Amino acid sequence: MNTVQSIAKRFVPLFDRVLVSKIKPDAKTKSGLLLPESSNLSSKLATVLAVGAGRLNAKGELIAPTLKKGDTVVIPEYGGMELKLDGEKYTVYREEDIIGVVNQNA
Repeated sequence: MNTVQSIAKRFVPLFDRVLVSKIKPDAKTKSGLLLPESSNLSSKLATVLAVGAGRLNAKGELIAPTLKKGDTVVIPEYGGMELKLDGEKYTVYREEDIIGVVNQNA
């Protein structure tokens, strides 16, 4: 079992929270130019590792999350709660704070 699978089994987000691992962008172009982190959308991408059961509405009914494990998502530049588990950095967001899902098949 690799580290990501281990973390996803050991840390279960509650309610509408989502555990993500930020995707590290390429620091260079194919031609060798160094890119600043701020110039790249991929610095705002993350992979969903675990998702909570959902949130309760005003009637007390559970609303299931729309995100699922394995989704690639766009995250806000700031926010979330950073965790360090087994020496690796992860971030927990509320599902409503995730900006969108990247459609890999488009």
